[in-house]
Amino acid sequence: MLWLVEEGAVISDALVVLLVGLEAEGPDFTIVDMVEDGLDHPTQAALIAHLRRRGAQARPLFLMTRSCTILDLADVGADEAILLCPANHSPPTRVAPYPGAPGYEAVATCLAAPEVRARTAGVIAWRPPEIQGVS
Repeated sequence: MLWLVEEGAVISDALVVLLVGLEAEGPDFTIVDMVEDGLDHPTQAALIAHLRRRGAQARPLFLMTRSCTILDLADVGADEAILLCPANHSPPTRVAPYPGAPGYEAVATCLAAPEVRARTAGVIAWRPPEIQGVS
């Protein structure tokens, strides 16, 4: 936690809960859905730097994100993989982290800065009952 704060992270309940889950003894791997949830931009940047420093012996992580701070496509390392899970429920595909690779643009368009993502936090698509079924 001290290292994260020195790197600009802001201590919050979301960060504490996330770190406890990531550092706890447990299964052979950890899955975190929307890892950036509740974390501001500096905290996300410090967190991803910390996670990338863990080394090859660390437990594998599967992080789902829509944050371009967490998943900066230009910073993807050789020991990282990008899996695209399309909204149409097609099977997930591995995406290479360079422009022109199959699926790269789809991944890139799903990512946004924390400030942009915050503007739509909690927003859901909803169609009023009187027009459901109308195309």
